[in-house]
Amino acid sequence: MNIKDVISKFPKRNADSHKGDFGHVLVIAGSQGYTGAAYLTAQAAILSGSGLVTLAVGKGIYDVMASKLTEVMVRPFFETRDSSLSLLAEKELVGFSEKTSSIAIGPGISQNKETQNLVRNLITRLDKPIVLDADGINAAAGHPEILRSARRGIVLTPHPGELSRLIGKDVDEIQKNRTDIALKFANEYNTVLVLKGHNTVVADPKGELYINETGNAGLATGGTGDVLTGMIASFIGQGVDNFSASILGVYFHGLAGDLALKEKGALSLIATDLLNKLPEVLKALG
Repeated sequence: MNIKDVISKFPKRNADSHKGDFGHVLVIAGSQGYTGAAYLTAQAAILSGSGLVTLAVGKGIYDVMASKLTEVMVRPFFETRDSSLSLLAEKELVGFSEKTSSIAIGPGISQNKETQNLVRNLITRLDKPIVLDADGINAAAGHPEILRSARRGIVLTPHPGELSRLIGKDVDEIQKNRTDIALKFANEYNTVLVLKGHNTVVADPKGELYINETGNAGLATGGTGDVLTGMIASFIGQGVDNFSASILGVYFHGLAGDLALKEKGALSLIATDLLNKLPEVLKALG
């Protein structure tokens, strides 16, 4: 898969365009103690070109998120005692999703049992493309068959540990057979799989494969995966297919990391540095 060919698929912006032309991403994320993950995902989505981004959070962290985010809309929903999203929020989330283009689920959403049940229900009910990450992926552990129920396709973005919990294979085995396992998983569960790590692998159900060559060890820090989730969801919301959007996400995410590395070095590189570099690297998309 040639990255230039994938970039050429990205829709160009007409002079008379308006925000409604560039997608509305719904980010379902965050809980008490994990507000940063929700912020990074939503901010990455708006910086990656989305016309609109809405962050759905439990009522208990609404004030924090609303004060951190300026261009992103924040909506409060029913919550658990952990300020994570409650099962009572399901009906309202499904209804609100109808006006969106793509949905990111999982960063910082917690492993609260009720919230995990909510995630599983949403996977089967939402009628939009889904990007599933972090504790969203953990919610599917033990129930991988629900991934086949995603109505508009689903992208999973696990690191090897998350994939290990999902498929019951040791991390070492996954790392030794990254491409084969990624392709098999994508085909079996009808998903696009983004297996993160050195030379991130992107596999689709049809057997196509992309191995990324951007990025560096400085990306091995908390929050960088949340940025990637927001980027992929943004590209999908702008009309790019799930596989191509995932390739664009990992490529430009890594490229932003490479630029940040030159300024900060690997030890001090943090996820916010990627956000700061997105405007520069995404110029290639027009």
